[in-house]
Order: sequence, then C-alpha cells, then structure tokens
Amino acid sequence: MSEQTVPLDESETAAADELAFDVDDLPGGALAALEAVLMVADEPIPAVRLATVLALPTSRVEALLDELAREYRGETGGRPRGFEVRRAGDGWRVYSAPVYADVVGRFVLEGQTARLTQAALETLAVIAYRQPVTRGQVSAVRGVNVDGVVRTLTTRGLVAEVGTDPSSGAVLYQTTGYFLERMGLSSLDEMPPLAPYLPDIDSFEGVDQAIGDSR
Repeated sequence: MSEQTVPLDESETAAADELAFDVDDLPGGALAALEAVLMVADEPIPAVRLATVLALPTSRVEALLDELAREYRGETGGRPRGFEVRRAGDGWRVYSAPVYADVVGRFVLEGQTARLTQAALETLAVIAYRQPVTRGQVSAVRGVNVDGVVRTLTTRGLVAEVGTDPSSGAVLYQTTGYFLERMGLSSLDEMPPLAPYLPDIDSFEGVDQAIGDSR
C-alpha cells in the first residue's frame, strides 16, 4: 500500500519555517539578532513585527529590548554607548544618545556644506520636476536604485516625505522650502523648463509594487 502525501496548510508551513529559524542558535543569540535588525531599521519597528521577524514571542522581544536599552546606557557593567535604543511612537529604533547631540550636530552640519554628487543632483532634479514621486518612480527614471541618495537628500533637508501613494502605499517625496532657498527661487514655477524632457511618471505605474517601495 503506497503512502499518501498530505499537503500542509499555510499554518503548518509557517510553523515549520519558525522551527527552522532559531535565532538562539546564531552567534550572540536572540539579543544579537534583534540588535542586527534594529541597526538597519530606518523607522521605529513595533515589537510585534520584530517578534515575527525573529520568530519569538512578543513578550520575550520586549524583554530583550529592555535589556539592550539598559546595556547601551551602561547599566549592565559596560561603558555607556554613544547610541541608545528607545521607544518612539508604537515602535523601537536605535538613535544617537542625546548627550552627544552637539557632536552629532557638528557632523551633520559639516555634511551639509559638502557638494552634492552627480547622482544626488540627478535624483533631486527628478523629484523637483515630477513631485510628488516615490523612490521607485525616481529609480525607474534614472535606471538605478536611489534609496541611499534619497536618504542623503532628506538628511540635508532638500526633500521631505509628504504622505503615501494611494495605489501602492509607497512614500511620496517632494522638495522643501530649504531647496527653494538654496536654489535662489521663490517658487517652483521659476525653475527652468526641463520637465518636458523627463518621462511621464504615470508611465511607471506599478514599479513600487515591483520593488517593494512601501512601508
């Protein structure tokens, strides 16, 4: 009599995936794994989402977050760190410690005086002439990934987030008042007529879903 293969339902498959992904077996264990995820997060991450990623109970993740926070403050025997992990809104994120605000501020301001790269100038031009746009749409126009460049432009105060695209949920960006000030313009209407030479953003419909450019 031949054996029959019984297909697993989605819940059984998810459970099997969780069993195969044990963060406690990684170097440094679950605490180090949590730390690694927080280091690459560019926005506060809810504990429940962290728990899903790490395949751990939410209560344990919250305990680990508290442990990291105490460790960074030097309360567990080590030196205080220059950064801290703290709750912001409904999530958690790593930030530079407030006590070093003056030092960090000097670094940021020094970066503001540096010249923009060619890639940054091209990205800024696309945003300026086709705003509001998503990173995916800008990437489609330029033909390269622009995530890092957009972060640089945001840090310098030249562009800012202005909501999300209703169809894809991707973050929309537009230029700021500081951009106009730096360009010596009183309004966007004073910019040179470059827009007719850029592709129509509507022709890139769907690119955000394709690259996962949403939060």
